[in-house]
Amino acid sequence: MKKIIKIATVLLLLSSPTFAAKMAMPSDAPASYEAECASCHMAYPPALLSQQSWKNVMAGLSKHFGTDASLDPKTQAELTNWLVKNAATRQKYSETPPENRITKTSWFIRKHDEVRADVWKRASIKSPANCGACHIDAAKGIFSENNIKIPPQ
Repeated sequence: MKKIIKIATVLLLLSSPTFAAKMAMPSDAPASYEAECASCHMAYPPALLSQQSWKNVMAGLSKHFGTDASLDPKTQAELTNWLVKNAATRQKYSETPPENRITKTSWFIRKHDEVRADVWKRASIKSPANCGACHIDAAKGIFSENNIKIPPQ
């Protein structure tokens, strides 16, 4: 009986929205990821994009979403290898979205379909890519719908 209760508890946890919304940063993140990538935006968990998307992003750093984010070859290779190694494995995250943008993946659009266009333009949010503006624990890789605070105008 105890074994059945333990199995049921594990299954319940695995199916909970909180568990599904957790995407922790891998523990082997290179220091250069935080130093280089998080200097302009949050350090996105690599599992938010597919291997191909990360390859595309890293190959186009000279035109990185309108900014030159070029890196020295050694750092670029280190980050590309790490991102690809830790890229999405679950089918819902493994698509290659338009422009390799997390915010243009079908799962992102589906999860944020109730957010009005004017909300993204608020000065405190600026764009859908600013996860930390609403997801209080985004920096920890927690994107739970239970822990959202949409900033006022």
